[in-house]
Amino acid sequence: MQTILGAGGAIGIELAKALPDYTKQIRLVSRNPEKVNDTDQLLVADLLNPEEVQKAVKGSDVVYLTAGLEYKSKVWEKQWPVVMRNVIDACILNSARLVFFDNVYMYAPHNLNPMTETHEIRPTSIKGKVRAHITKMLWDAVEKNGLEALIARSADFYGPLMKKQSSFLVEGVVKPLHKGKKANWLGSDQYKHSFTYTPDAGKATALLGNTPDAYGQTWHLPTAPNPPTGKEWVELIAAELGKEPTYRVATKTIVKVMGFFMPLMRESVEMLYQYDRDYVFDSTKFEKRFKVIPTSYAEGVKEVVSGLR
Repeated sequence: MQTILGAGGAIGIELAKALPDYTKQIRLVSRNPEKVNDTDQLLVADLLNPEEVQKAVKGSDVVYLTAGLEYKSKVWEKQWPVVMRNVIDACILNSARLVFFDNVYMYAPHNLNPMTETHEIRPTSIKGKVRAHITKMLWDAVEKNGLEALIARSADFYGPLMKKQSSFLVEGVVKPLHKGKKANWLGSDQYKHSFTYTPDAGKATALLGNTPDAYGQTWHLPTAPNPPTGKEWVELIAAELGKEPTYRVATKTIVKVMGFFMPLMRESVEMLYQYDRDYVFDSTKFEKRFKVIPTSYAEGVKEVVSGLR
């Protein structure tokens, strides 16, 4: 049995699509789980409830934690450590291996070009400090309690199945341009910015979970090299849509003002450092180990736009 905790998001869906290559026993766990494959088992559970997490993990060989919490620092500070503790405890009790789908928020912001698995852990944001804390919880459990685990880390992501999980690129650029409106970019449009394609992330996470010698390590999921700048992203997407590449850039000052009226903008202020410098995610380690070539940005954008049509 392989179990996905937080199965309803874009990554969980792509992961569920990839897992039948490795197992016919797949359990999807969330507050409102829906089948991806005909034979999927569905289980309703609240990851904040330890008894429900124990029930969800019982009988599992591999557990994937792909959950997303409400994008608020206070929620993350309160809930993420609880979720991680519940999942770690359940995996240890059931002798299940744990695959944690993670982001790059904990990386030191002074140089994000390139980001590799050995990048310095020194977050400056509240959300980044939460991510650093919960990954430390995981590695402490590996070292002290015999947990078998790995981290599958992604850059910001985009893909064709983003209905149940927001993506800045899809929400801020693709959808507005598709509707004939101006796209939106944050910080500055002059810097490179990597995005991981969700089908690549799902396939790679499934592969890692079923590769015994991948455990005990952090892996950057396959992401195309040489990312476009903000300006080039808008132009690439507009060309595929057959639209004019019109857009506005929301500087830090503008985002702060918007934050008075829009909670999401208020929560985004501390993360703007990712848009005022090059943000280049390096997945060379994964690509060399598994002989995988990431989906190109041109092909990824083509598939996203095709999904809109």
